[in-house]
Amino acid sequence: MLSDKARPIVEATLPAIGENIQEIASRFYAHLFAAHPEFQDGIFNRGHQAEGSQPKALAGSVAMFATTLLADPPQLPERLLTRIAHKHASLGIRPDQYPIIWEHLSWAIGDVLGDVVTRGVTAAWEEVYWLMAYALIHQERGLYSARGVTAQRVWRQWWVAAKEKDTDDVVVFTMRRVDNRPVRASLPGQYVSVLATMPDGVRQPRQYSLIRADDGEHRYFAVKRVHGDGKPDGEVSSLLHDRIKVGDELTMSVPYGDVVLDDSGRPAVFASAGIGITPMAGMLSHLVAAGSRLSVTMLHADTDEQSFPLRRQIADDLAQLPGSSLSVWYERGAHSDLPVAGVHEGTMDLAQVTLPVGAVYYLCGPLPFLQAVRSALIDRGIAPADIQYEMFGPDLWQADWS
Repeated sequence: MLSDKARPIVEATLPAIGENIQEIASRFYAHLFAAHPEFQDGIFNRGHQAEGSQPKALAGSVAMFATTLLADPPQLPERLLTRIAHKHASLGIRPDQYPIIWEHLSWAIGDVLGDVVTRGVTAAWEEVYWLMAYALIHQERGLYSARGVTAQRVWRQWWVAAKEKDTDDVVVFTMRRVDNRPVRASLPGQYVSVLATMPDGVRQPRQYSLIRADDGEHRYFAVKRVHGDGKPDGEVSSLLHDRIKVGDELTMSVPYGDVVLDDSGRPAVFASAGIGITPMAGMLSHLVAAGSRLSVTMLHADTDEQSFPLRRQIADDLAQLPGSSLSVWYERGAHSDLPVAGVHEGTMDLAQVTLPVGAVYYLCGPLPFLQAVRSALIDRGIAPADIQYEMFGPDLWQADWS
C-alpha cells in the first residue's frame, strides 16, 4: 500500500494527472520510442499507437491503479493486473524493462504538468508506479514458471501446415511444431501472440485466440482481415491473409490469457459478436475433446450467416454437448440454415432467450457489444463476478476493478 507520506500527495495530484493522463501517455510513448526504438520491434502494436488506443489504455490503467490504492481499505485491482500480466507474458516482457518505462513516464508527467511536479510529487508517483510494476513482475514471473519458460523463451517457430478460407474476411491457420519439443496444452479460451515481420523489417505482435483443443503437435487460430474504413487496413492481418503461405514459418508464443473456462461444472453462456466467436470456439472444442456433458448456451450476433466465422465447427461441437443450444442475431434478416434454437433480426437482445440459472457468462466482441450485453446481464441480476469478457486490442473498457 502507499506510504503515509505519498498518500496525500497522490490524492491531491490525482485529479490533475487524471485530467491530463492521455496526453501524458502520448508524450511518454513518443519519448520512449525516440530513446529506445527497439521497443517498437516485437512489443508494441503500432496500429494501436497510431489510432491512440494504446496510450488511452495505459492512461486508464495507471489512473485506475492509483484510484484503487487510495481506496479504504486499500486493495489492488487484481482483474486489471492479471489481464495486463497475461498480455505481457505473451510478449516476453522482462523485469529490466520496467525501469526504462518509469524513466520516460516520469519525464512525460513533468513535461505535461510543469511546475506542479515537484520532487515530492515525482517521488509519490514513483511509489505508485513501482507498486504496480512489482505486482505485474510477480505475476509475470509466475506465468513464465507455470509454462516452463523464461521471458526470453516464450517464442517458438511453427510451420503453417494449412491455411483455409472460412468466410470472405476470415482465414483459419493450422500451425505445426517445427521441432520435437513438447507442446504444452492451452487452457480453454487462451490466446497466442504471433510475431510477424513486416516489409520494413519491424516485427509486429498480434494476439489470436486458439479455436481448437491442442493435439500435442498443432495449434489453430483464425485471423479476420481488418478493414480500415477510411484508415489504413490492418497491416498484420493483411500480411497473414495475402502473403503467408502453407510451408512458411511464423513465430508464436506459448498460450496465455486470463479468460478461461470455469471448471466448476456450472452452466456456461457464451455471448459473442463477429470474430469474438474465436475464444468461444476454443472453449467448445476443449469441452468436446474432454467428453464433457456441460450444458452450453451459445448466443452470437453477426452481419449475416455467411459472415459468421467458424459456424460449422460451432454447430458440430454444440451437437456433441447434450442440452446445448445456439441462438443467433443477424443484421440482414432472420434466416439460418444452422440447427439453431432461435434466429432473430437485429442486434442481440437477451430478452429473447431463456438464460440458465446459476450460469457463468463469457463475452467477446466489439466494445459497444460488450457494454450492452454486460449491462443487460447486470440488469437481470447477474453478479459481475460471474461475467468474464475478452477484448481484442487494448482494454479501453476496464469494467472489472477487482
